[in-house]
Amino acid sequence: MSESYSGRQFVGIDLHRRRSVIVRMTTDGDPLECIRISNDVERLSTVMARAGEAPEVVLEATYGWYWAVDALQDLGAQVHLSTLGFSVANVVAGLGLVAYSYFAWASDPERQPPRTSPLAKG
Repeated sequence: MSESYSGRQFVGIDLHRRRSVIVRMTTDGDPLECIRISNDVERLSTVMARAGEAPEVVLEATYGWYWAVDALQDLGAQVHLSTLGFSVANVVAGLGLVAYSYFAWASDPERQPPRTSPLAKG
């Protein structure tokens, strides 16, 4: 995963009560980072600083999501809420993106999506 990418990024956050999984991707759907963090504004800010200026963020709207949205908006992110049963295909449709069906690979890097299914249109 690359820390040197300077283009636009899309971020997906699978928010849980105590910990969350954050995935940063290029507009072509190439993963840049997949990290599990403890839910803390400071830790979230540290990871999001690597996402560049005004990243598009998809956040699962589960119990207790308010703190994360407030923190992300304070950082300049454009936040889009997903419903329960977080699915990139459902969420990113609202962003005008093409995506693969399930986001479970975020917590299991061995199950990354096929390279032939880009996350976003260029």
